[in-house]
Amino acid sequence: MKRTEFYYELPPELIAQTPLADRSSSRLMRLNRATGEISHDIFRNITEYLNPGDCLVLNDTRVIPARLYGTRTDVVGGNITGGGIEFLLLHKHSLNVWEVILKPGRRAKIGSEFEFGGGPSAKALLRAKVLDIVNDGNRIVEFSYDSDTFEQVLDELGEMPLPHYITEKLQDKERYQTVYSKHEGSAAAPTAGLHFTPELLGAIQAKGVDIAYVTLHVGLGTFRPVKADDIADHKMHSEFYTLPQDAADSINAAKRRGARVIAVGTTANRVLETVADERGIVHETSGWTDIFIYPGYKFKCADALITNFHLPESTLIMLISAFSSREYVMNAYAEAVREKYRFFSFGDSMLIE
Repeated sequence: MKRTEFYYELPPELIAQTPLADRSSSRLMRLNRATGEISHDIFRNITEYLNPGDCLVLNDTRVIPARLYGTRTDVVGGNITGGGIEFLLLHKHSLNVWEVILKPGRRAKIGSEFEFGGGPSAKALLRAKVLDIVNDGNRIVEFSYDSDTFEQVLDELGEMPLPHYITEKLQDKERYQTVYSKHEGSAAAPTAGLHFTPELLGAIQAKGVDIAYVTLHVGLGTFRPVKADDIADHKMHSEFYTLPQDAADSINAAKRRGARVIAVGTTANRVLETVADERGIVHETSGWTDIFIYPGYKFKCADALITNFHLPESTLIMLISAFSSREYVMNAYAEAVREKYRFFSFGDSMLIE
């Protein structure tokens, strides 16, 4: 299939710049994956579309404040360069070694050094040295610091890595976290989960719906533009996932009793499809996945999907097109534009069932 088959026009004013005051007050579009039928509701009413015995699968990853601004401090031509630099942390390789994106990074060679949180009269709180150059020009860097843990230093110096299409400053860092976030490691939020509140999760459980937690640390590769004309030529970056035993038990029990497994977000869905066998059964495991799902893929585990509205020509809109059909999904997006839904990370939601 061609990349351009997943393009749609989106007025810029429909890109949500800030989260709603009440997470659960976002709009909810329901799409029948088999017929293309569309209906509209509010997300807090999601309980009406869940059945006792269903299993809701949530990604409990937690976003780290992965964007750092600092200064280059290595010597070039006998002078300390002193140029500004932006780091975006992608993957943790070991205790203090990370794969990062540098901007501007073209001149950052192996051995280049940087510092963060210092100043003319202040000692840097964090330092970094380039060890290697890898995928698409990303750098492997080693961080050093004098006290506390890396996480504490990062929490003090780092900023939340909001997507480029969000230009408003986030006032509360927790609004780019799900209320059930637990395991730190993501460079982006699993945004389908941002609509849930503790009260809503309690109501879902009170209805007899099981909740299973998996972890997938979202990397920016998920959102990397598809540049290949033929989407089959696109290569996904790997992301680390964990599916614990208790989650496997809940998911498999729902399968055995003929209930639905409902993935919250494309990330949870990718974990399920990475792990499931041909019967849709999953098992405790962890590892790295680069699964790329697009139309023609046969799903093994998830029976329904809660998701946000995604960028044109992205791997995410391709995944949901595989879950339903390209025709039905593109028609639903056109309807969302007409009805002035809010799009992307802080936007509205869709239930595909």
